[in-house]
Amino acid sequence: MDTGQIIFDPHLPWSLLAIAAGLAALFTALALWRGLRGWWLRGLAAVALLIALANPALQQEERAPLSDIVLMVIDESASQQIADRPEQTARAAQAVRDEVARLPNTDLREITLRDGEDDAGTLAMRALSELMAEEPRARIAGAIVISDGQVHDVESAPNLPAPLHVLLTGHETDWDRRLLVTNAPAFAILDEEVVLTLRVEDSGAVPDSAAGPAPLTISIDGGEPMDFNVPVGEDLELPITLPHGGMNVIQFQLATADGELTERNNSAVIQINGVRDRLRVLLVSGEPHPGERTWRNLLKSDSSVDLVHFTILRPPEKQDGVPVSELSLIAFPTRELFLEKIDEFDLIIFDRYKRRGILPMLYLENVRDYVERGGAVLVAAGPDFATADSLYRSPLGDILPAAPSARVLEEPYRPQMTDLGRKHPVTEGLDQGFGETADGQPGWGRWFRLIDLIPDRGDVVMSGEDDRPLLVLDRVGEGRVALLGSDHAWLWNRGYEGGGPQLELLRRLAHWMMKEPELEEEALTATAEGQTVTITRRTLGDAPADVEITGPDGTVVAVPLEEDGPGRFTATYEGPEIGLYRLSDGEMDAVVALGPAAPKEFEQTIASAEPLAEPVAALRGGAPRIEDGLPGIREVREGRVAAGRGWIGITPREAYLTADVRLIPLVSPWLFLLLTAALILGGWLREGRR
Repeated sequence: MDTGQIIFDPHLPWSLLAIAAGLAALFTALALWRGLRGWWLRGLAAVALLIALANPALQQEERAPLSDIVLMVIDESASQQIADRPEQTARAAQAVRDEVARLPNTDLREITLRDGEDDAGTLAMRALSELMAEEPRARIAGAIVISDGQVHDVESAPNLPAPLHVLLTGHETDWDRRLLVTNAPAFAILDEEVVLTLRVEDSGAVPDSAAGPAPLTISIDGGEPMDFNVPVGEDLELPITLPHGGMNVIQFQLATADGELTERNNSAVIQINGVRDRLRVLLVSGEPHPGERTWRNLLKSDSSVDLVHFTILRPPEKQDGVPVSELSLIAFPTRELFLEKIDEFDLIIFDRYKRRGILPMLYLENVRDYVERGGAVLVAAGPDFATADSLYRSPLGDILPAAPSARVLEEPYRPQMTDLGRKHPVTEGLDQGFGETADGQPGWGRWFRLIDLIPDRGDVVMSGEDDRPLLVLDRVGEGRVALLGSDHAWLWNRGYEGGGPQLELLRRLAHWMMKEPELEEEALTATAEGQTVTITRRTLGDAPADVEITGPDGTVVAVPLEEDGPGRFTATYEGPEIGLYRLSDGEMDAVVALGPAAPKEFEQTIASAEPLAEPVAALRGGAPRIEDGLPGIREVREGRVAAGRGWIGITPREAYLTADVRLIPLVSPWLFLLLTAALILGGWLREGRR
């Protein structure tokens, strides 16, 4: 297609030409006023000179017309996978392709949209902006978004030069129910109530059959579920007391109602880290010895420990003639500690204690019962443990995992971890950082006393000379017991021969007896970082079975575990989508959430054009529902209504590409200069002839 137009390429700036034209008009008018007969010749000369200076030319262009472009964004985010929306989307996209192909000189550009990273939701406007940036703005005739309308970046809508339309999936009769956890702390104090705030909401065309309370199931760490009926549309305050320290995973599950769109937003998982306000420890010391002060200093150095130290400075058999009234300022509350308030202690430590008649058998029976109810006792045995006055020959003998043989070995040895101890979380890796001796033993310092023990039950995790038991752990009823067959652990704290991990050993013992999940012998845990799940299985037995992972959509995947150390097996798994994943190996269960259990895509699941109403209305576009029939596409002029019953419109842009440009001068400067001179001369001669 060829077109032509006259253009000017002046030899002087237009401002000077304007001044010259004004002066020429003034002089011509002056000549006319004075009655000069050649005024019109002078005027023509000025016009000829001005035309020559303006330098007019004919510009001829060879133009190649360009096609109009229609942009299409296909939303295939998670909310678009509900019910029959995938089929609706595919059918609408194909219909748009067919309609655009029918239009003359029109091309289609399309992009498919998935969920945004980090639970950002549906970023349809960002996708539209990216698609628009790849095309010349002058060619864009319209944009079409096929979606449920639940877009989460409307504020990023681009400034379109043509109408925007939304082909809406879903149905008018859709309705959905979702569970929200509106308030949940990240930390909570053990044995204190924490209040969670829940809310159940219905949206869409809720049927009458869905009226009434909603069934809700709550479980902690995959334990026994608890069933409740909760009101819909009201905030529900739920008081919960955490059962243990460390991470507590609390799962909420709404029963699926008939006809609701999806159950993906019917569940929620929160993780609350349980922390102890104070660790209450009762230290019962027998005969004073160098390690007594070490135990006390270790416990007092931790600001989170409340320590009650009961020590016997003057046994009954000691006859020194000192009146009892001069030995103590106050009476020690033994009855209150061992009978009335014993359950308030988290841990009781007997350090080289032997029966002397100070603590009646009734008190020791109560300590035994305290352990069976869930308490914890650590016995650090000294030489007296091998005598007739041993604690083993008291009611505590019923819960101790090993019996004394009456032998006390007084010779140097280096504590070692047993094969079981290398797997047990209390002693696993305890020797790291201490190197090894020439015979392969841990490079920590030696001890010089070992009480010979005969284990009855429990797990021997550390041993002494000739593999004799040194540290034995056991579970009794609901509680736990640890027996240390030496009173020389203080040598590690004093740094003898390089010292050893006494503080770490005591910390792990205390936490294991407090039933901290990270120190459980048999445990299945999962942690998430992004979409990657790290699975850890701890066991004292043989290699565990594969872990079955159940995804949010119900698909099950078996993941094999690989040994990562003694008693530790790990694996990694890439979750295909965010949501709640359940893990099981047939013996242990665990749950982990990638992102929130109910992603942003499922916060609002009812299809609606309301979020995109403003950008659609800006250029008079439309948002028809696909269930009402797929609209045709027609061309409309710019500024006109671009949508109606059964149709949506695009605006033809009539863009073109200039293939060639030719300039043909319309004025010969020398010819017009001669013409100007001739006109001036003619005017002079005409006036002179008068």
